[in-house]
Amino acid sequence: MIELKRLRKSFGEKEVLHGIDLEIADGDVFGIIGVSGAGKSTLVRCINLLERPTSGQVLIDGVDVTDFKGAKLIKLRESIGMIFQNFSLFQQRSVAENVAFPLALRRVPKAERQARSAELLRMVDLEALADAYPVQLSGGQQQRVAIARALANRPRIMLCDEATSALDTRTTMSILELLARVNRDLGVTMVVITHSLAVAQRICNRIAVIDDGRIVEQGTTREVFSHPKAQMTKDLLLFDTVIQDFSDDERRAAAGDAPLGMGEGAESDGRPGDGPSPISKDPQGVDAPGDVDAPEGVAIHGVAGDARAADGDAGESAELPNETPKISEVASASKCSNVSEAANASESERAVV
Repeated sequence: MIELKRLRKSFGEKEVLHGIDLEIADGDVFGIIGVSGAGKSTLVRCINLLERPTSGQVLIDGVDVTDFKGAKLIKLRESIGMIFQNFSLFQQRSVAENVAFPLALRRVPKAERQARSAELLRMVDLEALADAYPVQLSGGQQQRVAIARALANRPRIMLCDEATSALDTRTTMSILELLARVNRDLGVTMVVITHSLAVAQRICNRIAVIDDGRIVEQGTTREVFSHPKAQMTKDLLLFDTVIQDFSDDERRAAAGDAPLGMGEGAESDGRPGDGPSPISKDPQGVDAPGDVDAPEGVAIHGVAGDARAADGDAGESAELPNETPKISEVASASKCSNVSEAANASESERAVV
């Protein structure tokens, strides 16, 4: 179990997390949802201590890990995998070498890490691309490599920081299905950071809504989506693309009788005030799995729908970052307790991965 107690985080004089209290049970897929700047990523990075809380406690299985350093921090991070929005792969390493990177930092014997890398690539359906390099992969394939790497140390917890926001619709679906399979088959507890309610609905059994560094609402996905209490939750439900198993009139009432759109013909990217509601009632839509039952003929706009409507192939490449990922981020999936140690380990191990 993950417990956050009265967690606060400040950058200089600015406090960005204000007394967070959360409990995440073993085996949960727990979503943390909010708009940009709400504090989602800062919160999740406090769990593996990439960000040190200013005050409060982080407890894993009842043990206060907030002040862990050195060997204790290394051991903690081996049990917590993390995947990022921008994939954070090493461009100069092959797919297999990227997956084996955390094992190389632990100086696991070469034969053992090669076997583990091959096992994980089979799990994410990329065994045939073991010798390819990230630049040769689509965005979805790169994220699959990142998921395999996050699993290299057999973690009990996985942190997913906007893991699908850089991907197209069909690729997002495939990544969410893979994450659900990892949770189901391996029993990995997942914390999913997202601004998309549709993504949360698709995979999360419980969610919390964060607004300006405060948890304003939490509960099961069905409870929060069907009976929102906080105004931020109502605003997100009104303008995001999520299935509700109640009518538009009930949806308006839940959101405080606010109008669903801003006029015919206006284009929308899903943000408030940017056009009509993106709720889709496409007869070719698909049912939503999980806690929320989709009424017949309602599609998840932005996550699922008729595959023929998607532009391009599922394997189409996302725009790739030009730079090598920050060692400090990748170290969260490794044994390294600080940036300099990770950088030194990366350079010394490069020839033997």
